[in-house]
Amino acid sequence: MSIKITLPDNSIKEFDAGVSTLDVAKSIANSLAKKAVAGKYNGQLIGLNDALSADGSLEIITKDSDEGLNVLRQTGAFVLAAAIKALHPEVRLGEGEAADDGFYYDTDREDGQLTIDQLPAIDAKMKEIIKANAPIEKISMSKADAKKAFADEPYKVQLIDEIKGDEVNGFKLGDFCDFEESVLLPNLKDLKHFKLLSVAGAYWQGKSSNPMLQRIYATAYYKEADLEEDGKRRQEAKERDHRVIGRDLDLFFVDPKVGAGLPYWMPKGATIRRIIERYIIDKEIADGYEHVYTPVLMNLDAYKTSGHWDHYRDDMFPPMDMGDGEMLELRPMNCPSHIQIFKHHIRSYRELPLRIAELGMMHRYEKSGALSGLQRVREMTLNDGHTFVALDQVQDEFKKILKLIMAVYEDFNISDYTFRLSYRDPKNTAKYFDDDEMWTRSQSMLKGAMDDLGLDYYEAEGEAAFYGPKLDIQTKTALGNEETMSTIQLDFMLPERFDLSYVGADGENHRPVMIHRGIVGTMERFIAYLTEIYKGAFPTWLAPTQIELIPVSLDQHMDYAKLLKDKMLKAGLRVELDSRNEQMGYKIREAQTQKIPYTVVVGDKEVDSAAVSVRRYGESAGEEMPANLFIESVEAEIKNYSRDGKHKRGEGQAQLDK
Repeated sequence: MSIKITLPDNSIKEFDAGVSTLDVAKSIANSLAKKAVAGKYNGQLIGLNDALSADGSLEIITKDSDEGLNVLRQTGAFVLAAAIKALHPEVRLGEGEAADDGFYYDTDREDGQLTIDQLPAIDAKMKEIIKANAPIEKISMSKADAKKAFADEPYKVQLIDEIKGDEVNGFKLGDFCDFEESVLLPNLKDLKHFKLLSVAGAYWQGKSSNPMLQRIYATAYYKEADLEEDGKRRQEAKERDHRVIGRDLDLFFVDPKVGAGLPYWMPKGATIRRIIERYIIDKEIADGYEHVYTPVLMNLDAYKTSGHWDHYRDDMFPPMDMGDGEMLELRPMNCPSHIQIFKHHIRSYRELPLRIAELGMMHRYEKSGALSGLQRVREMTLNDGHTFVALDQVQDEFKKILKLIMAVYEDFNISDYTFRLSYRDPKNTAKYFDDDEMWTRSQSMLKGAMDDLGLDYYEAEGEAAFYGPKLDIQTKTALGNEETMSTIQLDFMLPERFDLSYVGADGENHRPVMIHRGIVGTMERFIAYLTEIYKGAFPTWLAPTQIELIPVSLDQHMDYAKLLKDKMLKAGLRVELDSRNEQMGYKIREAQTQKIPYTVVVGDKEVDSAAVSVRRYGESAGEEMPANLFIESVEAEIKNYSRDGKHKRGEGQAQLDK
């Protein structure tokens, strides 16, 4: 019996039934067969040696594709489990998966979990298994037989119970077998370039109510050069990790004993945050916004009216019963609060656009396993704003908001970003506000505004908020990952649900359109982003300490140093005077370690000539100049948001100047 296989170029080839992906690859080119690691048959990933028994389309998955790398890493997870069981038969296995940057396996042991000290032995055992290069055999069994085979593996038994149908697929390597629905390499000759990375706790299946297992992280590549490059990237990530920098520079801390996901801002971190908050408020006020303060608690009924309770209940903290029938909720977003500001007075068309802004504190019920430094927290302060406009003002206001966002980006020297128009999914409209006309009109408005501005953008279906389409501004982190920094969202739904109105020129009530916007997102995530971009070496205008004053002699030069400090403070500079009884070289090195933009040393020569010896961060040589000229130059640099090139901002600056 012959079958017809359609290839990606739409050509059709005939083969005998039972042909494998590898056989098809060989029929095309030997070079393709050498790179082939799997196939995609009628859209389903299959093993390289799996038999094809019917007509269908086939794509050859090669080593140089993301899916091919995923197959290698899934195989790595399988071999990792085999090595663990060979060394530690008492370990109970959880799940092993390939991930974006490697693979992992979850383990559990009653007599103490596996530790990082045991990774070298596991590494050696993996290499021993790989060197033997025994074939990986694909197996299949009934659920009943599988549960018997894994009777001593409670987590595996649970996974077997969750499988639909009565058949369980798996793989066997020597005496070790594991079941999984994924695809593995047929042998281990390509699994040479791997590295075990770390161990960390992980809740079983990601649920905090489940037992805490021990997760072993690793990665693998087809080429040693790629593995080495990955090591460099991971080292760079470690050096840029805002959690590490935040600890070393004493910016913030999070202590699970007093509240996981609840950052405490130390004086230096609070200074950076305060500078950004003052900047944002001044910028928004100058652009026509009225700043307000609203409570972090609100009656639960407001979130039921807004729809947030229906759509985001799992991300909200449990309501608080006040005992008199009132249920209060920690707010997960600020829009219902700003709606109350709008509703407090009768509004006229002459007031529109009405722009309301707030640095609004919000709370999200994040699971413990998802929390990470300042990037994922349970309490956050959003640079939030809402504009209420007439329908014919939507596009102009949208453009105005976007220009404000771009002006802020310029001041922070953020240049690597793209625009994404986020629409509802036309194939799955159930989770969105039910008004087809609204969606068509609002999506057209956003697209029209972007076209008028002549800006490049891409369109993404399924990324809209439940109440309306939005523009997402996607930025690159210091390590090249993409995340949403700013958003502008159109909303026809909430004005309807809260019965908002304004009196038009005709004396009649009209429904406004609401525009949600965030310029730099939350203070927490934005400062995490900046910390990693700058590698902790903040530009002068943002640095918590801008100048470190060091007298050569505490006895002879302290008076002059104090005089300089007073002048600098009066000029609005953030300066510290190091009066400790330590060696000058030690003080200078510590100022560099703390990444202070300017270290100023004063001795006899400086006292005699009313000068300072200035060393910029990252430079080994100092420069002597008149004290007044130095103060003026720093003032000018701050006024220009450190964009004059005088301050070396660290390696992270290259990320921003691309």
